[in-house]
Amino acid sequence: MSLKSYEQRLSGLKPKAISQNDRTWFPKWLKRYQSFLNSPPDSDFNVDLETVKAFSRTLMNSGTPAWQRLQGVRAIEHYRNLVLELSEPDLAQIKIALQRASATGEPESVSGIQPDTTSQTVPSAAVPTGSEPANVSGDIVPGIDPHEPIELQKTRRELRLQRYAYATEQAYVNWLVRFSKFADQDLSTASEPEIKEFLTELAVEGNVAISTQRQAMSALLFYYQKVLGRELEFLDVRLADKNRRLPVVLSQLEIGRLAECFSGRDQLLFGLMYGAGLRHKEARRMRVKDFCFDQQVIVLRDGKGEKDRVTMLPDSIAAEVKQQIERVRKLHAQDLEEGFGEVHLPYALARKYPNANREFCWQYVFPSRQRSRDPRSGKFYRHYVSDSVFCDTFKAALRRVGIEKSATPHSLRHSFATHMLEEGADIRTVQELLGHADVATTMIYTHVMNRPGVVAKSPLDRLGRGNGSPNSGS
Repeated sequence: MSLKSYEQRLSGLKPKAISQNDRTWFPKWLKRYQSFLNSPPDSDFNVDLETVKAFSRTLMNSGTPAWQRLQGVRAIEHYRNLVLELSEPDLAQIKIALQRASATGEPESVSGIQPDTTSQTVPSAAVPTGSEPANVSGDIVPGIDPHEPIELQKTRRELRLQRYAYATEQAYVNWLVRFSKFADQDLSTASEPEIKEFLTELAVEGNVAISTQRQAMSALLFYYQKVLGRELEFLDVRLADKNRRLPVVLSQLEIGRLAECFSGRDQLLFGLMYGAGLRHKEARRMRVKDFCFDQQVIVLRDGKGEKDRVTMLPDSIAAEVKQQIERVRKLHAQDLEEGFGEVHLPYALARKYPNANREFCWQYVFPSRQRSRDPRSGKFYRHYVSDSVFCDTFKAALRRVGIEKSATPHSLRHSFATHMLEEGADIRTVQELLGHADVATTMIYTHVMNRPGVVAKSPLDRLGRGNGSPNSGS
């Protein structure tokens, strides 16, 4: 079957059947594999185990990183399944070896796949001219697409150097792409009036929230000042309207009805967000070492704004947390047996303590079911669960119990603060538990709490039921 047949079938697959990244790169890898076989462009080609090993060995000799070789083998396997409709040859051992090589940096040890030390020359048929664009720094950096414009690659490197969150990196790059299309020119040559016009149009025409506009401004300022080293003039930008919005708070009765809709891991996440005031991401990314059962507290490290704080561990879920940690212990032991078990460490701790990323105390309490490649290091880790896992369950629970509020998982944190104040907790205590830098931020919950001491009554309620409507007798 030819490559053209594969591309036709690939285009017919639903978005959920294959990721967008694989949809883009698999045809390119198959074209490279076909070139390695010296097959004509429109000819059929088969998948053979020894040939795949030889292809991987050739890539290794050319200096291709293990995580890219793994993608190439996965592409060949997908072609075998989709076009040839075969289950053989089995490429599982090659993929496992490449995963380990990606995580450890060591050459894969599958029989027949070892680097060729006798020759470093690569046949021209194995690596077609122009099949891999040159990277800015001369090598391929894991997580940075060498096909991206140079300006975006430089921006990503600077963001990672300054330890920005990966979500922030993605958002900044997206704003730069959007501004480049707006200005219709290279980013480096754009002027202050064009930047001002873009930001103003976001507020006037786009009607975006002020936080969105400020994020766009921060992305542009970062690129021009930090990446290019160019000082911008004062930007007299029209700001978007800043509306004060009260948080969505669920009543204690609603919380009780919602709690009955969850079980297992989701029930534990629900309990931590409502019972300890955690943000959704904070609950998902907690590590084993963050729990102190003797003192019944949770020590949150590197939270929002790179701040640490201590909050309570509810007695009612302490036993469930211990059980979850034991499940993680078994999963971690299994990962270690399979040659994995590493986890992402913040900052430069992985270099300072080379073996710490395999220690149990650093493992996530809510790990993902599958290992995945880290978008920055290129290594295979078991990350924490994605944000969609609990969000979907939470939305379904709202519908099931008939709560017609625009609530999100973050509403559980709002409800925690409000109910604490209603029970008489000191506002400074709630401020510390939430990690607010300014008590004014915590004060917003006093506007949505029920005040038992307030006896004011609506004038409508003072009318007796026997008097009829307010207009009766007029």
